[in-house]
Amino acid sequence: MHKPGPRRYLLQPRSYPSLLSLVIPMYNEEAVVGFLRRALEDFMRTLGCDAEIILVNDGSTDTTLPQVADWADQDRRVKVIDLSRNFGHQLATTAGLDFATGDAAVILDADLQDPLYVIAEMMVHYCEGYDVVYGQRQCRDGETCFKRCTAWLFYRLMRRMVHQDLPLDAGDFRLISRQCLNGLQQMREVHRFLRGMVAWAGYPQISVPYRRACRVAGATKYSLPKMLRFAWTAATSFSTLPLKASIVMGIVVSLLGFAEGLRATLAHLFHWYAVPGWSSLTVLVSLVGGAILISVGVVGEYVGKIYEQIKDRPLYLVSRAFNVGAATFQHHDEPVTWRTYR
Repeated sequence: MHKPGPRRYLLQPRSYPSLLSLVIPMYNEEAVVGFLRRALEDFMRTLGCDAEIILVNDGSTDTTLPQVADWADQDRRVKVIDLSRNFGHQLATTAGLDFATGDAAVILDADLQDPLYVIAEMMVHYCEGYDVVYGQRQCRDGETCFKRCTAWLFYRLMRRMVHQDLPLDAGDFRLISRQCLNGLQQMREVHRFLRGMVAWAGYPQISVPYRRACRVAGATKYSLPKMLRFAWTAATSFSTLPLKASIVMGIVVSLLGFAEGLRATLAHLFHWYAVPGWSSLTVLVSLVGGAILISVGVVGEYVGKIYEQIKDRPLYLVSRAFNVGAATFQHHDEPVTWRTYR
């Protein structure tokens, strides 16, 4: 059978964006604010267009908010969105994208592991007509062998389980055109996996290989438990494979039960030594009970996500905003206008 190749697009070249939005979620990044400010100010001098910086404070408990608020007070190009609590990286990034007003938006991490000079190459592909240009990591400096191996495995499992077009070794560092961003803003699911959502949205996409640098300061906020929760959210939000796995588990348990029944029959016929009923009962009860509990747990995860989605709560709440005017964006299909704080 012929396997279909990647979709071919008829690209329509476009002009350089008049305004570029740089979206940066931040959580307890007081150590990197100074480095980030100098790097972005130097970078924006090299841009051939205007730029806005959207810093989303995701409920930081250190001095991140006072530092970025002071930065916004001195530079009108800097917008600060202070969320009412910690909503998580994906929702903080969503908030930044909702407030982006540029012709294109770039998602960045505050730690400068994603080099700013890569954005220049992304802009070239944007002008060629691509709507999504994602950074593809060729090397990950400063990370342990365990982190590199688990990351390698994560992307390949997600590509198989979540979406076949999910790019390998690509994080959230990417440029998104206004057209794609408008489509992305219509997707208001609570449990978000932005990389999968962008892949699902389609549009012409291309990669830019780059070498990921070390953090300029501070420590990563993604511990192993958080990474595992993120992977589980990605799998259950974009795929029914875990549900299908429970069916496979049921078949396997049935086969094991059949095998145990066959063994017990042969033991009776050939007078093999066995404690009457003990082994078969123990094995079958354990297997069936474990399979049922796992299946119920998987179904419960999906039911729980449905329950949280149908509450129709806002994805996030904004406590304060700096340098944000009468910006209106779509939220749950209703326009929301935010106060001007500065």
